[in-house]
Amino acid sequence: MARIFACIVHKRDVVDDSAAELLAAARKIDANASLTPILVGWGADLDAACSSLRSFYGEIWRVADEALAYPNAELVRQALTSVLPPHSILLVPHDHFGIDLSPGLSIKLNSAFVSDVVAIDGVEGNFIMLVRQEFGGQVSAHVRCDISAGAVISIRPGAFKPEPSAPTAGLVVDKSSAIGAVVARRRYLETIVAEAGDVDITKHSVLVSVGRGIQEKDNISLAEELAEALGAAVSCSRPVVDAKWLEKSRQVGSSGKTVKPKVYLACGISGAFQHLAGIKGNPFLIAINKNPKAPIFQVADVGIVDDILEFLPELTNKVREMRGVAAK
Repeated sequence: MARIFACIVHKRDVVDDSAAELLAAARKIDANASLTPILVGWGADLDAACSSLRSFYGEIWRVADEALAYPNAELVRQALTSVLPPHSILLVPHDHFGIDLSPGLSIKLNSAFVSDVVAIDGVEGNFIMLVRQEFGGQVSAHVRCDISAGAVISIRPGAFKPEPSAPTAGLVVDKSSAIGAVVARRRYLETIVAEAGDVDITKHSVLVSVGRGIQEKDNISLAEELAEALGAAVSCSRPVVDAKWLEKSRQVGSSGKTVKPKVYLACGISGAFQHLAGIKGNPFLIAINKNPKAPIFQVADVGIVDDILEFLPELTNKVREMRGVAAK
């Protein structure tokens, strides 16, 4: 079996939750896999991010260069091409950065490429059996990936549950000298932070999130009443923002905000990966959708097949009854 690496996303000195998910994915390829994370960046933040992983991995590769201070996929491709051994398997989160990085990297490495993987069914000889979703999650495609020349595989965020790891005392290995000069045709200018809304959904431990299934703006009040009963906040998927039923600051997803609640109620949300990419921290996910084949049920801890317009008022009344609050 080829050596398995993972491209680890980190911001400032904090490692993204996808690091643990990539380790779980690697174990689906090889139960005895010793995953080697690669962290690219610059300065004290990179060093702190590398150190934070020492308890989970036997070896961590550090690639430092001032040009890599901002995660420019064009530069990271050059760096990874220089340090990865031939025929390696590289796991990458299927997020904005991973989508930018992965296809071109597989070409430079002359290796196979499979994107947005949601499950791994094992290995048969030189082939990994992978599962992707097509047509918005309505169809599962089973793919045989030839890894004889290596592979770049992007993993959908949230598709693999993190697993407990035995404590270790990992070694940080500096690979910076191997990359040489990295040059890009595009450069980082600035980060524009979105304006804060009336409610910061990233601070709430319970979220009642609504999607297209809410049907119209007036029905948002059903979610607001449930959120009030639960002491939660209302969030949403992109179609609700596009329809101007809720403000952009309430949107969860790859083009919205990243949240880490303890409990997430997905109401009338189909479960597209763009939405799930914004949910971190492995919350207890409750999905309510009248379509029994909605992709959201594949990742939910509890799935309820029902019309949210009928179910939410009943749930709200039950919560108020349990809390001894009179129904409005």
